Amino acid sequence: MSMMADMMKSMPTPTAGMDMSMMQECIEACSAAAMSATMCADADAGEGMGRCASLCTNTADVATTMMRMMMRPAGYDMGVMTSMMTACMTMGEACAAECAMHADMSEHCRICASACTAMVEACRSAMSSMQTAS
Repeated sequence: MSMMADMMKSMPTPTAGMDMSMMQECIEACSAAAMSATMCADADAGEGMGRCASLCTNTADVATTMMRMMMRPAGYDMGVMTSMMTACMTMGEACAAECAMHADMSEHCRICASACTAMVEACRSAMSSMQTAS
């Protein structure tokens, strides 16, 4: 059992409207995307890829914020979570598309594009489970 699963089980506040396993997957995907985008942005800056670096930096910020919101289920609000997940998916898609353009010549961009795509998919699954749960 992972620390995240143990912590989620220990939370005193029920998370009505959120599937805990989907939350965990999405939190982990957001964390991976934030880390890869941060590192990709740093590498991009040294390679003169300003647009890619900027998108990666913004993606890291949005992914981190999304992750932190999901780790505070006591403040869960369906409207806010849906809006934030939509923003996170939109930012992840933009970053993945930009990094994919450089993936053939830049391994860090390939890894970042993959992590951002995984985050978008995890957010999509989590959002779908939010809308069907009550």
